[in-house]
Amino acid sequence: MRPLAPKAQALPPRAVLPLAALLLSACAGLSPATGQPDADPTARLTAVAAPQWLAPVPHNALTSDLRNWWSTLDDPVLVELISAAQTASPTLASARSRIEQARGTQTISQAALQPSLDASLGASRGVTQPNSPAANTLQGAVMAGWEIDLFGANRQATHAASERLESANAQWHDARVSVAAEVATLYVDLRACELQLALGSSDAASRAETARLSALSTKAGFTAPAIDALARASAAEAVNRSDQQRAQCAVGVKGMVALTDLAEPVLRQKLAAPVSPNAYKTTFAIAAVPAQALAQRPDLASAQRDLAAASFDIGTSEAQRYPRLSLSGSIGALSVASGGVSSDLTTWSIGPLALSIPLWDGGKRAANLASAKARYAESEALYRARVRQAVREVEVALVNLQSADVRKDNTQIAAAGYRGSFQGTQARFKSGLAGLPELEESRRTALNAETALLLLERDRMLAWISLYRAVGGGWTLADTVPEVLAAEATKTVTTSSKP
Repeated sequence: MRPLAPKAQALPPRAVLPLAALLLSACAGLSPATGQPDADPTARLTAVAAPQWLAPVPHNALTSDLRNWWSTLDDPVLVELISAAQTASPTLASARSRIEQARGTQTISQAALQPSLDASLGASRGVTQPNSPAANTLQGAVMAGWEIDLFGANRQATHAASERLESANAQWHDARVSVAAEVATLYVDLRACELQLALGSSDAASRAETARLSALSTKAGFTAPAIDALARASAAEAVNRSDQQRAQCAVGVKGMVALTDLAEPVLRQKLAAPVSPNAYKTTFAIAAVPAQALAQRPDLASAQRDLAAASFDIGTSEAQRYPRLSLSGSIGALSVASGGVSSDLTTWSIGPLALSIPLWDGGKRAANLASAKARYAESEALYRARVRQAVREVEVALVNLQSADVRKDNTQIAAAGYRGSFQGTQARFKSGLAGLPELEESRRTALNAETALLLLERDRMLAWISLYRAVGGGWTLADTVPEVLAAEATKTVTTSSKP
């Protein structure tokens, strides 16, 4: 597996810091004193990002686009596992449930702005006057009521509910990105574990052959028993290391089973399929990651919507301290039949027009307002913290990508050099020109170098996945230049993600 990695000229991590201040300034568009936004709560955040970078949701809210984004790696197994995890994820199920709950709350708040209409029907039979025959009575009425939202309490509640619905939607998209990144991370670990297992098995076989030759030489009297003991100990250690690596891979498979809800035999069959020769050959030379990319993160969008909702809650609590005006009315019909005589009556009324003035509530409304302001302060603090965390995650991902790229050439040179040294020492050992201790030392150094190369490749891919997560689910950048590692050639490729 050849993972993706950017070139060393990736954006210096501190270049994303100016966005933190700009994003944090978005919350200045809300007035916690009155709860009234002095502008569209999303206007300032939108102004921060270029149109081609700010998108409402990752992968255009389409599962197909998410699959297409990961399909650029040309590894169908990874795409299948991500799709399975998206279906099985309890996190996504919870996020969908929160969306439905928020949608219900929004409907309830919108209904408070409209008149209410109720109907009643009744029928009875009885004696209404002494010495009178029994009477049948039928009655029906339609009653209407409407609270005139003088000070905007219901309007503010509706706006808050709408913001929370948008927040719930953003959380769902954030969950999708998180699940995809989690599966990809575990998948990369699994593939790296398989490569390490193959390397360990090859090393164990080589040590076993050396031990066999040493045993023959010892029996013939050409090798000291102590040297033979060293060979046998080295072979046993290699077998243990290989078994430990195999167990680690098995643990990774169990974790993938839990994530995807696939049966383990089915999963192992998928993992046993050969990886395409073209898989992971395309790497992205990231010349820059615009700071505006942070604006597309769904968790930041959710935090911002929560902040706006908290602001509207202040407006609701403030308006509830003032008089409330309501109007009601009804239309009714009554039919009475008694002793063969029937009479009908229709009634209607408009009113009362009632004005409710709060006089004394023991401080309840003032306490509600204070609580709303406290919730706003909490939401603002959380928003600022998430922005800082987002900046940190992008910086860390870029640092790790740069570090892996800088170390790549030297690690490859070291692995090739130690490999060649071991092969030469092994040839000298077979010819009797090198001792077993020298061979084992050379073998250990070569194994460590090969393992370091595998781990570097794994770390590069994991850092790339971390950057995918840090910028909210991928990116599309015009000057992203793919590099075909095998041919060291370039061509124009644009990722399909526009999160």
